[in-house]
Amino acid sequence: MDVNLALSPQAIQFDRIDSKAGVLAAIAQLLADAYDLDREELLENLEAREALGSTGFGRGVAIPHCRSKNVRRPSLALIRLDQPLEFAAADARPVTLVCGLVSPENAGATHLHALAAISRLTRDEAKLQMLADAPDAEAVYALLTHQFERDAA
Repeated sequence: MDVNLALSPQAIQFDRIDSKAGVLAAIAQLLADAYDLDREELLENLEAREALGSTGFGRGVAIPHCRSKNVRRPSLALIRLDQPLEFAAADARPVTLVCGLVSPENAGATHLHALAAISRLTRDEAKLQMLADAPDAEAVYALLTHQFERDAA
């Protein structure tokens, strides 16, 4: 399945953030900077989605996501947190990896396919450990681009 998921090296960051609100703001900023989008619109949309229920996926992963009228294809940002953060995840585990996703407004199935691709990646314990052990954003980018290219094949 070809998700055609955009991932920019500038959309990956290692950071210390001490609140869920701070994570959503940081994801909005990363997405805005990397893909030339409106930070305020993204933050508003991410917060609205989070208000419906936590995007804490489990296994230390959160996948905050939203849609935007200004994006052409699903686009990803990733933050690896220096310290675990409470995120009201389904399994009650704190989060260390945040995968932010923004998709076009009317990209129903495409948005779901992108979420599924991220979900598959983060359900694989070996890949999750590789992301946790990656020394820098460049190594994370290499791991992710290789993975998504393989999934698309």
